[in-house]
Amino acid sequence: MDISIFFKPVEIDVEGEKHSFQKAFDIHTEKSGFPDLEEIDIAIIGVKEERGAVDNEGCAKGADEVRRFLYKLNVAGFAPKVADLGNIQAGDTIEDTYYALTNTVEALVKKKILPIIIGGSQDLTFANYAAYQKMEQTVNLVSIDNQFDLGSSESDLNDSAYLSKIILHQPNFLFNYSNLGYQTYFVNQEAIELMSKLFFDASRLGQISGNVQEAEPIIRNADMVSFDVSSIRMADSPGCKQASPNGFNAQEACQMARYAGMSDKLSSIGFYNYNPQYDNRGQTAHLLAQMIWCVIEGFYQRKYDFPIRNSTDYLKYRVMLEDNKYELLFYKSKKSDRWWMDIPYPPNKRIQFERHHLVPCSYSHYEQALADEMPDCWWKTYQKLI
Repeated sequence: MDISIFFKPVEIDVEGEKHSFQKAFDIHTEKSGFPDLEEIDIAIIGVKEERGAVDNEGCAKGADEVRRFLYKLNVAGFAPKVADLGNIQAGDTIEDTYYALTNTVEALVKKKILPIIIGGSQDLTFANYAAYQKMEQTVNLVSIDNQFDLGSSESDLNDSAYLSKIILHQPNFLFNYSNLGYQTYFVNQEAIELMSKLFFDASRLGQISGNVQEAEPIIRNADMVSFDVSSIRMADSPGCKQASPNGFNAQEACQMARYAGMSDKLSSIGFYNYNPQYDNRGQTAHLLAQMIWCVIEGFYQRKYDFPIRNSTDYLKYRVMLEDNKYELLFYKSKKSDRWWMDIPYPPNKRIQFERHHLVPCSYSHYEQALADEMPDCWWKTYQKLI
């Protein structure tokens, strides 16, 4: 499919310095035409869609505001092969917009190009997920958000109810969902219990804020990341109507974006719900530009290490739990010092779950096992595999 038919050229007039992204990117303009994707690693996609926004009208205009700051940022220590494809316009129906985004992400992922989506409202996460469904690929979704966006089974698809649509959609290719940064006063107890019943992962803001390195293994396990800017505290990111006094700070948001870029597994990421009309002197647009810079910088620092049995590049650790009832296998990369757990799974499910039995973890999970405690992420993954 020719995805260029979905895009309108970038129209903003920003002149960057010699080493800026504006000079380094292949930007879709009226004059230059649609970029050649053959040598491209990363593609920027703006989506001017807000009909799925709940009380956040104006977020469709976010992509171009972010570009005004992004283009001015400097290349530092890497040579980006990045194309800005322009903007997907809102279709006649919202389903038309979803169709355009789904087919674009599918085409890019098949070419091993990382799409960076700038929304628009967060229901576009559903269209992003649908690309993996078309490829029949099981997917791990990480949402950085102050709530779960489950809505109800009767709710229309919108940015407050997209997750339930993904969970209930058949055929279903969602293997795992992880939330980073939910705030308990925004989440009812039934939703928390549902996360537990589905063996999904949910980390409160207090567990991650101030200890952001604990988010790294979770993000490293993601195929796709959905970043809601309302998860960042209002003082650092006022550009969203749902902004809250509490949330991640700007540095933590950038660090998580960098973790995403560095993940060898990540194949798409989106930033949603930024609304220029609530922004203060472009503060949130500037932060989002820096977060995208961190994704790109992280991408070019990928280690391309993933444990392979009997490889000499990894240290293997065995821990016996509960009087030898369970044997836990850990791998540590000599190259990056990153950790993984090996989760056993039935032989008849080998092909289906081959990508999911090696779960990123941290040294703290290994310490937990040494103390004869089963790491929560080991047990939840095991339950999904069987």
